[in-house]
Amino acid sequence: KMAGSSAPWIGSAYLFLQSTCKTIALPALYESSQKKPCVFKALKLALADSTGSVNGVDMLKVHCSHPHLIVQLKFCKRENCRQFLRSYREGALQKSLQSHLQLSLATTTVPLQVELKAGSEHLDKMLKDEDHCLECIYREKPDRLPDEEITELEEWLKSLMLHQSTNNNVAGKDCSPLKSPPQPYPPQGSSLPTQLTFIFQGQQFDDRTITPDDHQKFAKSVSKKWKQVARSLQKSCRALRDPVIDNVALEYDREGLYEQAYQMLLRFIQSEGKKATIARLITALEENGLVSLAEELLGLHASEDCS
Repeated sequence: KMAGSSAPWIGSAYLFLQSTCKTIALPALYESSQKKPCVFKALKLALADSTGSVNGVDMLKVHCSHPHLIVQLKFCKRENCRQFLRSYREGALQKSLQSHLQLSLATTTVPLQVELKAGSEHLDKMLKDEDHCLECIYREKPDRLPDEEITELEEWLKSLMLHQSTNNNVAGKDCSPLKSPPQPYPPQGSSLPTQLTFIFQGQQFDDRTITPDDHQKFAKSVSKKWKQVARSLQKSCRALRDPVIDNVALEYDREGLYEQAYQMLLRFIQSEGKKATIARLITALEENGLVSLAEELLGLHASEDCS
């Protein structure tokens, strides 16, 4: 039903992770060049545990959206996705993640809260209906190839494992072997420049990449003005040049304004990669009088429900 016999089964979901321990902030750890490989290794091993295979699920990108670490997942087989869902539902994935993070970060415990989403669907509310969860994940096609950073970390992890198996001397608690393998993770500043900032309403903000949360908030609130925002982004984004914007409007006309806005911003994010920053979106919103939405994306609405 979900896929023709010749077409491969491919789906996507977002795994939201938050530490419930005040002293452990997962996004801050992942943003640290020293700790990032340790966190990545824990994620990779726990995901492998959940499907019983290193290649059961792919990580496409890891977003830092305080207080959450958001992992974009890609599934290429329905059975792997089913195994992942069972592991997630039974709490095995959560336990595995806590255990691998504890080992990798050499800390006592890393208590976690986890959440799973596919598009606008909160899968935690429907975990008992496995087939429906599979349908939701299948409907969400991956919108990108693995991020450059993920590819680099994958290479580092492979070389680390090779290094450890030849030496038979595993330093489980420590990520210091990072420098020994032939292809170490790049040092600070090589591929991840220091975070730039921008000014909005007299305040300074980090110019981070657009997160799935930003994406959904934008699509929900921009309404009919999404085309105007698109034309502002178009000035510096070739992927939105004519007739792309009109094509998106036509293609998603039946789904309504939310989906049109969502798909437009998706094209921007896909084509610009790491350059799809919040500053560029905020500028486009300001140009079109959408200051309230800009404030919401930057967390300036204190009364907003963060759930």
